Amino acid sequence: MSELFDAVDALVASRSPLPSAEERKRLRTAHGLTLDEVAAALKVRRATVSGWESVKRTTEPRGPEREAYARLLRQ
Repeated sequence: MSELFDAVDALVASRSPLPSAEERKRLRTAHGLTLDEVAAALKVRRATVSGWESVKRTTEPRGPEREAYARLLRQ
């Protein structure tokens, strides 16, 4: 039964809304992190992270990158 709950928890976490693009950028910079540092940690391109934080062309991270990015923002 625990395995089912873990699977449901992971699914919900992967669909949890992220903060707005402006707030994502504010949180990253408040942590003293650069786009390059976040991109390297998540193994994505700098432009990808920039897109996640762009008000004009916000894109959404997916899969494990989304979970890791959300975790980074919560820290």
